[in-house]
Amino acid sequence: MRHRWILVGATLGLLILPTLGQSSTGDIGTIIEKFVVRQFPDAASHYWVINETQWDGDEMIVDVHTIVKERRDTEPTLSRFLLLIVAGELKGSQNVPLEPEADCRADDEA
Repeated sequence: MRHRWILVGATLGLLILPTLGQSSTGDIGTIIEKFVVRQFPDAASHYWVINETQWDGDEMIVDVHTIVKERRDTEPTLSRFLLLIVAGELKGSQNVPLEPEADCRADDEA
């Protein structure tokens, strides 16, 4: 009987603990993934790296590097974006040139 309670407790722990440990960073990953897939719909593969985040209340600016492999290209495409996330939604994006002397301008506003 004691083993049954241990099993039930462990099962409940596996179901409840992930929801307690979730933070908004999980949502950020989903937002970034959707953005990258929308930006590069023909990509064979991709990954992204968060360089930095800045928080101000419910607003967040995320500096992201993307590495995308197109179907026919042999070299991956490197890009850098600033994403404006407000209350868990992507509100705007800006493509940041990889060259330090280049000028930046707004790309997309949601």
